[in-house]
Amino acid sequence: MTKAVLFMGDLIIVARQLRLITEAKRRGYAPLLVITPDTDPVRFERYRADPSHPLSLLEDVVLVPEATVEHVLPAIQPLLRRYDVRAVLCIGDLFVEPVGLVGDCLGLPGTGATAARVCRNKLLQRTTLPHLSPRWIPVTPGQRSTVDASELRFPVVVKPVARFSSLGVRKVDDPAALPAVLATYGPDETVLVEERVVGPEFSVEALTRDGEVFWTGVTAKQTNEVDSVYFTEMGHVSPAPITPAELDALTVANADALRKLQFRDGITHLEFRLVDGVPVLMEAAARLPGDGIMFLWELATGQPLEPAMLDLALGTPSSHPAPVRRAVQVYLEHPHGILRDVASSAAPVSWVERDARWPAFSPAPADAPPRTLAVLVTRLAGERLGPQTDSEARSTSVILDAPLDEPIPPLVKAAADTVAVVVEPAAHGSAHGPA
Repeated sequence: MTKAVLFMGDLIIVARQLRLITEAKRRGYAPLLVITPDTDPVRFERYRADPSHPLSLLEDVVLVPEATVEHVLPAIQPLLRRYDVRAVLCIGDLFVEPVGLVGDCLGLPGTGATAARVCRNKLLQRTTLPHLSPRWIPVTPGQRSTVDASELRFPVVVKPVARFSSLGVRKVDDPAALPAVLATYGPDETVLVEERVVGPEFSVEALTRDGEVFWTGVTAKQTNEVDSVYFTEMGHVSPAPITPAELDALTVANADALRKLQFRDGITHLEFRLVDGVPVLMEAAARLPGDGIMFLWELATGQPLEPAMLDLALGTPSSHPAPVRRAVQVYLEHPHGILRDVASSAAPVSWVERDARWPAFSPAPADAPPRTLAVLVTRLAGERLGPQTDSEARSTSVILDAPLDEPIPPLVKAAADTVAVVVEPAAHGSAHGPA
């Protein structure tokens, strides 16, 4: 039987982490992939048929109706009979739970079933980690009209327990407005209502083996919460420009959370806010970070994280260096209308959604001058651009890096000023749909 690595994830995320596929192939493993109908089959097969595209390296692909244990387990049985699966890896949010359970069933390194389940449900996270959480209450669909939020201080934040990418996260300023916001969620959705935590936000990326964290990186986050009711992530800085005390507090809180989550092997992405130097957990994810954070850490440390992810999934010892530069991704405000073009005078423009691949980045020496490396377009020409209410509503970002002591805001402004997002007016329709 051919030894193999089983990946699970849909095209939009897999396209960002193609190095996982190429690295598995380089090591002599057959790359296998599980996808859902969220992956456009026509586009997917076109990329697989292109010998220049990394997706052509896939040995086998399985389509499941949904990314659930009940659908994944039966569907992968033919793969388990044909291949000697040595590792199971999740690419993105949707498959976190089935990957964790499959890894346990096969006796392979991985997140562990408990961590995988808890990290896909915000209610379970709050229940498991109350000492790191803000004050909160759960609201089931049947409680929406009678919810008593008197024990909470407003403003509050409403979060669907099982969504991701800031989808459905809303700020509510006063109790009178809460019922109307709760009514906007699906008929089967349970939500959290929790006190708004005010303070700088960070994500903590970590590599763990046998329950021991051996590498930690802290990324500063920027959202659009200042001038909206949303919490869409609009920027990342890796490593975060913070004090040693703040770094220590976040590192300790992250390790504590992973222990209580019973996380075993792999990469994690936990989000915290600092309130007077004390970390408060926003969310825990048993997966690689989103957006371009993997690339930011590659630029910052000089080495990609994907090989370490494969090491951990295969049970191989691994390591990762400390950062020597600072890397930044910033999402740009865009005009509302039909997207026609994006141009930049400073860096190549990559239409990553259209081409199903992100550009390759080459790390620079620690003292190299600042660089604007890429402009990334994560929407398709012809789509409507509107308010950036969640991660899927964003369109254009810039990647840059600089020495650790270089001030970042002037670099971000200079890079953003080189980019033009060209739209045509849109009279009506969804901000997400095609023209």
